[in-house]
Amino acid sequence: MCGRFAIFSSFQAIKNHYKILKEIDELEKNFNLSPGQYSPIITQNQNKLFITKMRWGLVPFWAKDEKIGYKLFNCRSETILEKASFKYAFQKRRCLVPVNGFYEWKKPEKQPYFIHLKKQKIFSLAAIWESWKTPIGNTLNTFSIITTKPNKSIQNIHNRMPLIIPQKDEEKWILSRNLQDVQSLLSPYPDENMSIIKLDNPVNDNLSNNLIREAVIIDVRR
Repeated sequence: MCGRFAIFSSFQAIKNHYKILKEIDELEKNFNLSPGQYSPIITQNQNKLFITKMRWGLVPFWAKDEKIGYKLFNCRSETILEKASFKYAFQKRRCLVPVNGFYEWKKPEKQPYFIHLKKQKIFSLAAIWESWKTPIGNTLNTFSIITTKPNKSIQNIHNRMPLIIPQKDEEKWILSRNLQDVQSLLSPYPDENMSIIKLDNPVNDNLSNNLIREAVIIDVRR
């Protein structure tokens, strides 16, 4: 699964990575972003990459209550075309979640690890998004991160991992109308390109421990 991630790069760095000129509101660093919070998302507008903010936790267009989003913050790549909650979004509303890294916990000791890419400070998690009309007529845009089987490094920690889209395939993931091309990207990211750091302190809800922040930043900057 993917239940927490970090995005602490500047807004300008994110725009440069995706070659986007669109402006959004001020972007705050978040070392411990969790379901229910808002995150910058890369999607498309008139076949061009577009940046916006959405809430993590998918609320399908047919949902009666937005609370369902707290259950649908992940979706499995193997069954994404079989589930009513996800299949329409996968076909038409794919997006990317810019991150600096993500967290996984190893059971039973609940040992936290921070995982990022060795040669990329910013990288993309595959996701889908939906628009939902609130009872008072407002629009709520939400997303769900896609998970896949773990690579060799992650399988020692967890039985799932988020689907990482290589930088060369980011536009294909969002813009392609060929579903077979998109499905070809549903595979674990090569473990030799990943860096995993063991965190000595628990990752709590507000991640107030400066030692965790320093460990994450130092490792990513190497």
